[in-house]
Amino acid sequence: MGKSRLTWLGHGTFRVETPEGKTVILDPWVQSNPACPDSEKKPGRVDAMLITHGHFDHINDAVEIASQHNPEVVCIYETGHWLESKKVGNVRAMNKGGTQEVCGIRITMVHALHSCGILDGDQIIYGGEAAGYILELPDGLRLYHAGDTAVFGDMRLIGELYRPEIALLPIGDLYTMGPREAAKAVELLGVKRVVPMHWGTFPALTGTPDALREQVSKLGAEVHALEPGESL
Repeated sequence: MGKSRLTWLGHGTFRVETPEGKTVILDPWVQSNPACPDSEKKPGRVDAMLITHGHFDHINDAVEIASQHNPEVVCIYETGHWLESKKVGNVRAMNKGGTQEVCGIRITMVHALHSCGILDGDQIIYGGEAAGYILELPDGLRLYHAGDTAVFGDMRLIGELYRPEIALLPIGDLYTMGPREAAKAVELLGVKRVVPMHWGTFPALTGTPDALREQVSKLGAEVHALEPGESL
């Protein structure tokens, strides 16, 4: 059996490819994502799609990708209801604390501290709450995608319960935690490998991987600062 591959597509969007050949997109924002490489703006295959919350920079291409690839769609219940109103099928709605298996991956929805309004025309629709995910991949690797979030004390519980080996953490500041807070998240989680996300997309996102490295150096954690389109 081969190994899983994690590819950053810019901002909060990632692609996970499993040893069995399944392709999963987390937070589908590629078409208008200025950080996403042109070669990645039209996904060739999507077996599953995970959505952390309803803001445009995390859900903007969900309906189009769903119509093209008919993937299994994992999201919180209220966001799932909205997606179904847009004729998206295969919605596997869930809520925080729950676990389900999709494409051979055990997916657990965990807490995040963020808002979750869905911009629908000139209205903002209630999208439930923002969330994060623990993914236990078929090769045993455990990923934590924190979604957009502030640091919160119960990240320690996430670390104790699920023991993620790699954490995907936002560091941009302003709309999410910055490097200082992300370093505290690393400490609470007890994780040793971090992929920073939600940084550099817009000038307002001022947090940097170098600032995170400086903050986590005493924790012995390794920061994998991927370029958009680069894989781990």
